[in-house]
Amino acid sequence: MNSFGRIFRISIFGESHGALVGICIDGCRQGIKLCENDFLHDIQRRKSGKQGTTLRIESDTPQIVSGVFNGFTTGSPITILFKNQNINSEDYLQFKTQPRPNHADFVAMKKFYGFNDYRGSGHFSGRLTLPLVAAGVIAKKNIPEININAKIIKVGGETDIDKTVESAISNGDSLGGIIECVAKNIPVGLGEPFFDSVESQIAHLAFSIPAIKGIEFGAGFSSANMRGSEHNDIIINEHGKTATNNAGGVVGGITNGNDLIFRVAVKPTSSIMKNQQTFDFENQKISDLKIHGRHDACIALRIPVIIEAITAIALADFILLKR
Repeated sequence: MNSFGRIFRISIFGESHGALVGICIDGCRQGIKLCENDFLHDIQRRKSGKQGTTLRIESDTPQIVSGVFNGFTTGSPITILFKNQNINSEDYLQFKTQPRPNHADFVAMKKFYGFNDYRGSGHFSGRLTLPLVAAGVIAKKNIPEININAKIIKVGGETDIDKTVESAISNGDSLGGIIECVAKNIPVGLGEPFFDSVESQIAHLAFSIPAIKGIEFGAGFSSANMRGSEHNDIIINEHGKTATNNAGGVVGGITNGNDLIFRVAVKPTSSIMKNQQTFDFENQKISDLKIHGRHDACIALRIPVIIEAITAIALADFILLKR
């Protein structure tokens, strides 16, 4: 449910407006140098504050409470906490009876019989991606030979990101986006057929990120429009290097030594300033919905570092399993 991994295993906990959010990482090698400052660069990349992101700005200060001693990992589970401080739960009261369209409000209410924490979306909040980023920092330290980089390549179908975001904000609307991730220096042979393929494990983690609605590797969906003679990647040396990389670095669910390349689709944020309609459970009818509060106009802007994190987590698990 809230855990992932076989050797490098993570367990996430907390709610958006609860006391804190956090993560426990088991399976990390001992003797890795680690302190709170190691997390700050990636945490800063995820932070809100720039145009198109929420005005809820937290300190996001990591507190390591176990698994690190004298500045080095001990080999025991590492637990990291992040306190929630800048909260305004009153903005979410209306969603108890008026669930937002395309948001988890309705399904959470039904699945947990109304006992779910609706404040700031509770355990369904993008706030829970902060601990994922922390786990990603530790995962990267377990696989220092692999370089992972993700970037946003389109927003709302456009490459002029700033202009497109500004237009959406002025219209009280939100935007989705496309993020591309490239991982280099990956060894041949990571991945297990059938159910633990590299694609399935990365996809599993990717869809745990709120707002992710699609994923493709290499040529992805374009492959459906190609012929085999176009799509096939010619092997050009004994190390498996290929002339093209339509496979995205994975064949038969196993890494082939080429760059791992995939893209994810991020949906538009559900909380928009435009007037909407939804079913009102208090009055038992469809009614107008006007959303207030602090919400991202384009959550995709903050997701590249999270994609890097989940990629590192999956690859660290594969490499530690192979060892």
